[in-house]
Amino acid sequence: MQLYVLALNPTDSVTEGFLPAAQRLGLRTTLLTDQPGAHRDRHPDLEILECDVRDHHAVITRISTHRPPGAVFSNSDHLQAQTALAAAYFGLPAKDWRAALRTKDKAEMRRHLAAHGTGDDAVRSVELAPGLEPSALAALDIPFPCVLKPREGVASEDVVRAGGPAELIRHYERIRARRPAAALVAEEYLPGELHTLETLGDGRRLHVLGGFRTELSPLPYFIEERLSYVPALPGPVVAQVLDRLAALGVGFGACHTEFVLHEGRARIVEVNYRAIGDQCDLLLAELLGIPLFEHILRTHLGEPLPADLGARRDGAARLDYPCADRAGTLTAAPGPADLTSGGVRLTYRPVRPVGERHELYHTNRDFLGVVRATGRDRESVDRAVNGFLAGQSWEITP
Repeated sequence: MQLYVLALNPTDSVTEGFLPAAQRLGLRTTLLTDQPGAHRDRHPDLEILECDVRDHHAVITRISTHRPPGAVFSNSDHLQAQTALAAAYFGLPAKDWRAALRTKDKAEMRRHLAAHGTGDDAVRSVELAPGLEPSALAALDIPFPCVLKPREGVASEDVVRAGGPAELIRHYERIRARRPAAALVAEEYLPGELHTLETLGDGRRLHVLGGFRTELSPLPYFIEERLSYVPALPGPVVAQVLDRLAALGVGFGACHTEFVLHEGRARIVEVNYRAIGDQCDLLLAELLGIPLFEHILRTHLGEPLPADLGARRDGAARLDYPCADRAGTLTAAPGPADLTSGGVRLTYRPVRPVGERHELYHTNRDFLGVVRATGRDRESVDRAVNGFLAGQSWEITP
């Protein structure tokens, strides 16, 4: 059966997760991308076709002039609506393109939840159109403190907290200089613990895979520095999040939902209608002991999920992301590592190559590497990760 995978830049999820899973399922895979060179460097034996994957019409044309599709899939934040529209055109199983659009568009998500919720979890939000002058911000009903972010952003890019009007204007002008044509959102800052909920559905049955407790960098930025696996949140909390996902129309394939938990109240931060990234999906598959990537692809092939995935619930896991603290050239850093000690499996993968220069972005682009570890209990996992990090060094020369 022919599988088309839509992608932008190469990711670990595709390279180490979905492409090997497609091979194990016996699928003939073709990758559509607007960056064919970058993908050919990593996948020289894969069929790769150049295509403007951000345009669903171009995707449909590229597929219809190639081989008949059996499934169309993407794990890119930016390509869920296009993928859903292309799959629907060919009569294939797919996410509802409307749900894909409203989860990607943070302003539309807030409007939709406000119109279809109880009001208890509503988040005050104001959309800031391109061209809006900084002086016009004072006339808007913006809640303070607020979080300013791109309406369709990812990876903490240009996400920043503003305590008052003057601070908001400074951040707004800085972001506008880089993104003059982008719509932004200013929304209520939500206090509490940041969590994720990972789900997998086939349109009829929805499985909860657990989630992560996320530790962020100091404000005003929101860099994800550490994620610790949480196998089960309290039932009422999970029910609140699932209710919001149902209101958005989410329930097919993988979904990664971020929410803040405060005094038993779960309030949505954002919904990423795809599998969690930054190697968390690789860790999740290992920790749960299930063919996670195959399950995800099977939903797009029209196969129902089993009533019981057979996932383990007795393990612990953690991911750490060593980050750059200054602009400059990375002159020394540890190489890849795969270690096993005391029942803990630890993997380290560099993100930034030695010799490469970067600015300081205050986003996930500051990641230097990824440490992921799984084990029997939280204490042994923490001990292994802390010991590994203490023995490493990353040197950045201005």
